[in-house]
Amino acid sequence: MHNIIPYLFALFLSNLCLHLSSAAVLNELYYNCGQTGNYTINSTYSSNLEKLSSSFSTEAVAEQGYYENTIGAAPDQIYGLVLCRGDANSSICGDCLKQSFEGVMNLSICPNSKEANIYYDLCLVRYSNQRLLNSTVSNSNKIIFSSDQNVTDSRFSGWDPSNNTVKNYFNTVVNTLLSSASDQAAYNSKKHFGTGVINITGSLPVIYGMSQCMPDISNNACNACLEDLINLMLKFFDGRQGGRILGVRCYLRYEIYTFFYGNPDQHVSGTVIPSPPASGNQPTQPPPMNSPTSTSKGGKSRHLIIIISVSVALLVIGSFIVFLLIRKLRHAETNITQEERMLATNNEILNQWNSKRSSDFPLFDFSQIANATGNFSLDNKLGEGGFGPVYKGLLQDGLEIAVKRLSSNSGQGLDEFKNEIQLIAKLQHRNLVRLVGWCIKEDEKILVYEYMANKSLDCFIFDKTSTGALINWERRFEIIEGIAQGLLYLHQHSRLRIVHRDLKASNILLDSEMNPKISDFGLARIFGPKELQANTNRVVGTYGYMAPEYASEGRYSIKSDVFSFGVLLLEIVSGKRNMGFHQYEDFLNLLGFAWDRWKGGKFSELICPTLTEVSQRQIERCIHVALLCVQEKPVDRPIMSDVIIFLTTESIILPEPKQPAYFNVRVTEEAVESSDFDGSSCSINYVTLTNPQER
Repeated sequence: MHNIIPYLFALFLSNLCLHLSSAAVLNELYYNCGQTGNYTINSTYSSNLEKLSSSFSTEAVAEQGYYENTIGAAPDQIYGLVLCRGDANSSICGDCLKQSFEGVMNLSICPNSKEANIYYDLCLVRYSNQRLLNSTVSNSNKIIFSSDQNVTDSRFSGWDPSNNTVKNYFNTVVNTLLSSASDQAAYNSKKHFGTGVINITGSLPVIYGMSQCMPDISNNACNACLEDLINLMLKFFDGRQGGRILGVRCYLRYEIYTFFYGNPDQHVSGTVIPSPPASGNQPTQPPPMNSPTSTSKGGKSRHLIIIISVSVALLVIGSFIVFLLIRKLRHAETNITQEERMLATNNEILNQWNSKRSSDFPLFDFSQIANATGNFSLDNKLGEGGFGPVYKGLLQDGLEIAVKRLSSNSGQGLDEFKNEIQLIAKLQHRNLVRLVGWCIKEDEKILVYEYMANKSLDCFIFDKTSTGALINWERRFEIIEGIAQGLLYLHQHSRLRIVHRDLKASNILLDSEMNPKISDFGLARIFGPKELQANTNRVVGTYGYMAPEYASEGRYSIKSDVFSFGVLLLEIVSGKRNMGFHQYEDFLNLLGFAWDRWKGGKFSELICPTLTEVSQRQIERCIHVALLCVQEKPVDRPIMSDVIIFLTTESIILPEPKQPAYFNVRVTEEAVESSDFDGSSCSINYVTLTNPQER
C-alpha cells in the first residue's frame, strides 16, 4: 500500500502542473514500484543496482537511446533497460537518465524497491529482479492522463458530449492522427518512434501526435500495442485538447501544441465532416520547447510568484484528494483481500465449467499446457494482443493446439475469459474456431483452441510480398463465403443469437486448407429471441470496423456485424486496410475511396494488384454488396441471409447503395503529395490473435 502513495501524489501534481512552464523540463515524473520485494542498504542487490546505473549512464547514449543490461547472479541478479524518446539527442537523453538514477540511488524514487518503472517526459527507466524482456509483450501498468492546457475548459471549442456528430468528428480526427504516427513508429522507423500533425479546417486547432515502442519488439507487435492504446485514448479523452498513455512497451501522446523536437514525420491536412461553430476563444499555444520567450526581470519575478502560489494551492488540494483515495483503497482492502477475490473468481469460473463439462471440452492441468508449449517458449509464440500472447502447442496425443494465455495483469481479461467460455462452448460451425479446452490456476487463465496452420487472414491480404499472392481471387471468394456463413450462423441459426462486435481480418483464422474460421468471442454478446438491439456505455472493438451508431452512441445489433463484414469485404478485394495513415488520394479511409470509384464507374481500381485473374462480374458484385453493408443507417444494411444470396445469385438485381458511413473524411492535395502511399500495392499489416482492450 505504501508504494502507491508517492505514485498517486507525483502523478496528480505532475499532471496539474504540466503546463506551468513551456520549456522542456526533466521533472515530469510518473512511476510505479512493483511488487517483487525490497532490498536493504549496502546489500549485494543495492550494489548491483548502482553498477546498473553506471552502465546506463554511458552505454545508453552510445546505443542511440536504448540499452538493456543484466548485473550480478541469482538471487541478487538485476535486469534493467532504458529508453529515451526518439527525438531526444544524446545530451538530453543523458541528462534525463542521470536524473532518473539519481532519484533511485538517493531513495527519493521507489526507495529500496527491487522493481521500478520510471517515466520522465523524455526517457523511461525500468529495472527488476525478474526478467523484463523476451517473456511477454504485455503493455502493463499503464498510466493514463489528459492534459489541461486551458484549465478553465480543457476540451476543444464547440465540444458537446450529447452531439454524436461532434463525437464522431473528434474520434475520426484523433484516430487518423494517431494511426499515422503509430504506423510510422511500427514500420518506418528504426527507433520505433513516430510523430504526426493533423491540420483540420473548422473548429479544431492543429493537433500534434507522437508514438513510440520498445525497440526489442517486432513491427507487428508494436502496431498491435499502439492500436490498443488508440482504442483506450478514444474512450478516455473524449473531446480533450491533449493526453497521453504510458506503458512499459509502448506509449502515445497528442497535444494542441508542438511538444517534440524536429518536424513531424507525417502530415495530414484538409477538411473533415462539418463541425459545430466554435464557442469561445481558441487556447493559446505555448512557445516551442526550444524557443522559450524572454521576459524582463520584473516579469520573471511576478511569474515566479504566480507559479509558487498556484503550486502551493495545488499541493493542498492534491494532498486532500490523495488522502481520500488512500482511505477509500484501505477501506476496500479491509472488506476483501486480493487472494479472496481471486479465489471467488476461480470458484465462479469452475462452477460454470461444471455446468458445461463434457468429454469433448476438457479442463486441462496447467502442467499439461506448459509441457505442450515448451513452457511457453518464444519459439512457439504465434502472436500478441491486448490480453496476452498466443502459443502453438502439441498435446501428448499428437493434437496441435493454439494456447491463448491471458496476461495476469490484464484487468479486462477476466470478463472476456468468462464470456468466451459461456459462448463458444455452445457454438458449433465449420466457420467458427473450435475451443478445445481451457485451464485456470491461481492468476493463470488459459483458453485452448484448435491450431490454425495459416494463422490469420490479415497475414495474406495486406502483405506486400509474395505471401499475398498465395490466395487468388477464387480462394478469396471462398473465404468471403465462409465468413458470411459463419456470421449467418451466429445471427440466425445457432441456439443463441450472437453479435460478435469485433469482426476484422486478424480475427479470421485460416486452417491448413485455407478455410476461414471466425475467432475471439470475448467481446460477443447474446441477444434474446425478440431482442433487436442493445446499448452499452462501454464501447469495445476496433476503430475502423465499428459501425457509426455503435462508435458514437453505444448501440449495437446484428447490423453492426454486417457493417464490419462490409469493411472486411472491401479489404479482401483491395488488399488495403480501411484505417491507417495511408491516404487513398483525397480520402483518409477505404470506404470513401471505394464509394468514389464506384460512383465514377472505376471499381477496377479497387482490385488488389496481386489478383491477376479475376471474375470481373463477381468482384464487381462483391464491391456492390460491401457498399450495401457499410451504409450509414442500420435499417439500410442487409441481413446476412440476404448478403449470401446477393453474393451467390447473379440473377438478383441488387439495390443501389447509399453513401457509406465516414465518407466525408477527406484530405487536401497537399496532404496527398506528402504521403508515401502510391495506391499500387497491398498494405503492411500486423497480426493479433486476441481481443483489443476497451476503447
